[in-house]
Amino acid sequence: MDAKFYRELLDLLVEGVYFVDRDRRVTYWNKAAERLSGYAAQEVVGKRCSDNILRHVDELGTQLCVQGCPLAATIDDGQVREAEVFMHHKFGYRVPVLVRASPMRGEDGSIIGAVEVFSNNIKEINVLKELEILRKETLTDPLTGIGNRRYAEITLNTLEISWAEHRVPFGILFVDIDSFKNVNDTWGQKVGDLVLCMVAQTLTKTLRVLSVENSWVDHENGNTISVTASFGGAVSRKGESAAEVMDRADKQLYKSKESGRNCVNIDFG
Repeated sequence: MDAKFYRELLDLLVEGVYFVDRDRRVTYWNKAAERLSGYAAQEVVGKRCSDNILRHVDELGTQLCVQGCPLAATIDDGQVREAEVFMHHKFGYRVPVLVRASPMRGEDGSIIGAVEVFSNNIKEINVLKELEILRKETLTDPLTGIGNRRYAEITLNTLEISWAEHRVPFGILFVDIDSFKNVNDTWGQKVGDLVLCMVAQTLTKTLRVLSVENSWVDHENGNTISVTASFGGAVSRKGESAAEVMDRADKQLYKSKESGRNCVNIDFG
């Protein structure tokens, strides 16, 4: 089969394909490369990558055609490389593409150039964004912005495995806002939600009892609403399951509430 057959075959691909010689001069440019870049073959073939036609940049804005070109590195060491880059379209805008550079070798095994295959990466980027959004929706409490029960279950499962396999201890801390029902009854659920968020964000940034006590929510007519919290914790013991650690932490929380609230009790095992 002659070269014409292979060129026609490459023109059927949905991925852009182009060949370069050792000087990174383009020797072939398929139909998909024309479609994805906007540049016809006659505008590209014979020109060098370093002429900066496609002006590949990474997410930091580095001009890869001038510095850090995957093709150039592949020609130098013969290693296959993949990268997510942004290609300059002929009409001026940027196109996210996934590129794969592979060496081309002569009959004696020496590197005579390289081939780059590239495809539109918009779908992949959108999927990743959608997965991240879905992850947040699944594992995050929409009111407070912190991990929900499902997140806690996944985290505990991971910690339990680490404890069983690698003897990495872990602790569980329960937090209960003192007399929270009185907040809702006195100020209403909307204010109660604000207090929940305030406590959650306070503990996210600094896990100290006094941090809760010295935080507040500003309310109408100059009123400020502050609360305290009771804490109960436990540290894992040898051979103990996460459920058992949780049970001990819960008992410590009950002890804190029995002791007058606004205090911490921890069972260190």
